[in-house]
Amino acid sequence: MIQGFSRRPIWQLALMSLPAALLLTLLVAEGLATGYAPTAAATIVSGGLCVAALVVPAGWFSRTAALALVWSLALTVVTTQLVQRPEVTFGVGEMAALLLLTARAIRIGRRLLTTVALALGSGLATAVEPLRLQELEYHNVGNYLEPVLALGFVLATVLGLYLRLLDTYRSRERAADLQAHRLEHARELHDFVAHHVTAMIAQTKAVRYASAQGRAPDPGDLDVLLAGIEQAGSQAMESMRGMVSVLRSDTSGNGVARPGTDLGALRELTEAATSTGAPATLTLDPALAELPLTPEIATAVHRVVREALTNARKHGSGVEAITVDVRLSAQDRGRLCVVVTDDGHPAKPGRGAPVGGSGGFGLIGLTERVHALGGTLTTGPRERDPAMRGWQVAAELPLPTSVTARTGRREPAGDGLEG
Repeated sequence: MIQGFSRRPIWQLALMSLPAALLLTLLVAEGLATGYAPTAAATIVSGGLCVAALVVPAGWFSRTAALALVWSLALTVVTTQLVQRPEVTFGVGEMAALLLLTARAIRIGRRLLTTVALALGSGLATAVEPLRLQELEYHNVGNYLEPVLALGFVLATVLGLYLRLLDTYRSRERAADLQAHRLEHARELHDFVAHHVTAMIAQTKAVRYASAQGRAPDPGDLDVLLAGIEQAGSQAMESMRGMVSVLRSDTSGNGVARPGTDLGALRELTEAATSTGAPATLTLDPALAELPLTPEIATAVHRVVREALTNARKHGSGVEAITVDVRLSAQDRGRLCVVVTDDGHPAKPGRGAPVGGSGGFGLIGLTERVHALGGTLTTGPRERDPAMRGWQVAAELPLPTSVTARTGRREPAGDGLEG
């Protein structure tokens, strides 16, 4: 939550801080209006606790809400025994927070008993709060204010039930989406392993065919063939481990992939993006042309680029250009870097949130896919300065040992090939 606030531009933080400052001013003003220092302090604390219960993480809500309700009820009971009572207000800000507390208790409550207790407790605290006024105001409170408070409690209850139903619907939709992704991963697992096993079978047949023709390979050639079989078997095991780890997790990536090691398909993605929106430019490291990338790495790169382009098209505002850069890391030649950058503004809420079906889980699943390969995926503004335009999706993937052995003998890549 703190990280989400820190990523917002300064002007947004200022706008969000303004209502908080106004609410704090209201709570202090209502406390001072009591005209009695102890009551003023207790009223400010009571209102602050009710507001805090609305913003604390869900794990702390029950305890914070219970403390706020006990304090509010206790303050009301004590105030009714005092001679000097509030004449102007009983605490409108606190009353509004109590009604919203009812809605939140119903929305996020895990246990039925706790949820009912907090909802009824907040309703009771709201109903008796006007008793802090002078006794001569009780007639007006009973005739005019209490019916309004009862209606407010009903509306807060309906709001909480609606939000809870909406959350349940989104949760089920997310579960169905992730289940579909798991099935797609199962198909990918079959394809990846079949790809490697096919290579093993082909090399084994070559040895047997040569031996059957009376031309058995010499020890050196046989060692090379066996090393190829060993490498294919190792890659098959790595594919199984990576994909099974994703299948066992709560989230997984999207999209059905087929084995392939050619990054040239990325050009089709950028051309499609150019035809439907802002121009997209692809830069490929020349060193990648001769590297035998595994299907898992090639598929992950394809997924990163596709999701980033989709993100820019669906959530970017004023995007005029998109750049796709795929190259070996300058610091570590054993890692592949994929960076997709646009020059637009995050027009819609959740620009940095995952992209995908309703609610968007594309980048969530993509993160799982990249992590399963031992890599990292980051999204966020291109520059630290919030005034700078641009959004960036960056992935870094480790290359298998068989590939890094080749990259270690190559010089650093040049400027790249653009398309």
